[in-house]
Amino acid sequence: MKYTDDQKHRAILQRIARRAMLERGLSPDFPRPALAELAAIRGPAVRGEGAARDLRSLPWCSIDNDDSRDLDQLTVAEAMPGGAIKVLVAIADVDALVRKFSALDEHARQNTTSVYTVAEMFPMLPAKLSTDFTSLNYAADRLAVVVELVVAEDGSLKNSDLYRAVVSNKAKLAYNSLAAWLEGSGPAPQGLGAVSGLDGNLRLQERAARLLKSLRHEHGALELETIEARPVFDGDELKELRADSRNGAKDIIEDFMIAANGVSARYLAAKGFPSLRRVVRAPKRWDRLRELAAEQGAALPAEPDPKALERFLVTAKAADPARFPDLSLSVIKLLGPGEYAVQLPGETVAGHFGLAVKDYAHSTAPNRRYPDLITQRLLKAAMAGRLLPYANEELAELAKHCTEEEDAAKKVERQVIKSAAALLLGSRIGEEFDAFVTGAGPKGTWVRLLRPPVEGRLASGFEGLDVGRRLRVRLLSTDVERGYIDFRRAEQ
Repeated sequence: MKYTDDQKHRAILQRIARRAMLERGLSPDFPRPALAELAAIRGPAVRGEGAARDLRSLPWCSIDNDDSRDLDQLTVAEAMPGGAIKVLVAIADVDALVRKFSALDEHARQNTTSVYTVAEMFPMLPAKLSTDFTSLNYAADRLAVVVELVVAEDGSLKNSDLYRAVVSNKAKLAYNSLAAWLEGSGPAPQGLGAVSGLDGNLRLQERAARLLKSLRHEHGALELETIEARPVFDGDELKELRADSRNGAKDIIEDFMIAANGVSARYLAAKGFPSLRRVVRAPKRWDRLRELAAEQGAALPAEPDPKALERFLVTAKAADPARFPDLSLSVIKLLGPGEYAVQLPGETVAGHFGLAVKDYAHSTAPNRRYPDLITQRLLKAAMAGRLLPYANEELAELAKHCTEEEDAAKKVERQVIKSAAALLLGSRIGEEFDAFVTGAGPKGTWVRLLRPPVEGRLASGFEGLDVGRRLRVRLLSTDVERGYIDFRRAEQ
């Protein structure tokens, strides 16, 4: 299909996104019963069952993307005797307003996640909730589930606890500007100076995160650095797909969330409750990971070993930092996808190979992910001494459903980003690009360009190629409607 100048890029991509949602069994719109329930909710929940601590005076802050409005977490730190650091992670109490079996809950259960496409975000919960009543917004009193953990000087957890509290966000901070300030390459973010002591608190949070990360990497957590393509619009016209990489502020949140998710999983186990775990099993394609390492002069053992893989990644990053994101993506593809699994009391399930943790339950984003809302209900029941909100068989069904629907949502997001890339590349048919293989199997061979960072199918010249192989490709065709971008191997 040929697009005329009066067809706005954003509208084209929004239409494609909605169609992709429906094709994969996801609902882009909220049903009438859910909207009727929403209309009856007059404001945020500031009182809940049981006692909630009043922690509004603490210098809480949120750290998220520049454009994020669905704020799931706040963080704060406190220096302790002996060099330890107490970290508090407040998680929005979504269950206080979205009850199990409600129409709002049924819609969230169907999609299981918010779907973030380049043109439009399809929230798991209506914006009135996820960006307002159940969002930990600036200067707003909100109910939360607080995960408390004390980090020792060696990065280990001295102790931890969970409890309910009322909190108030004192500063809404964004990843990029905060990272620049932390690194000394940018000014203090807006609002930082208005909160007494927040600058020092953020430095303390950064130190605690580094301690946690250092210990995880000693245990074999993988140091990976991927580049995501973020759209840049001028009004409704798509101008480019800009590479968006990790930074120090993102690391703080990542390390705190990993720690909080581990505390949540162990808390439920200690209470004799089942839990919904996020697992990444030992990679089936370890043989190809060994080949990738060998191509760079390193050796990995015959059996999957996260510590050995991490040592290789550290060396590879030091040797060629510019190409490390490409290697990271290849490793991620070869590790294989994550899945949800139920851990029953007294039993064990696989841990998370990439994070080198045994206990990991998604719990920190209940506005955006349904498994986190399930975990929140389990945690609240365990804290209050109530009966289980889910039977074991129901949890097993939900684990399978959430894995499938999360996969469907990711495919929608990838399809729309490819449609956006097809819009941008449509005028560049016949040009050559540097690329590397991201997938190779019976369904086809896939490559990702280095610039712009977009993925497409290698239609010819793929014989003998495997994940991680670098090559030169020529753009053959694009199909905006289906998100197809086809290449062939360029002449050597």
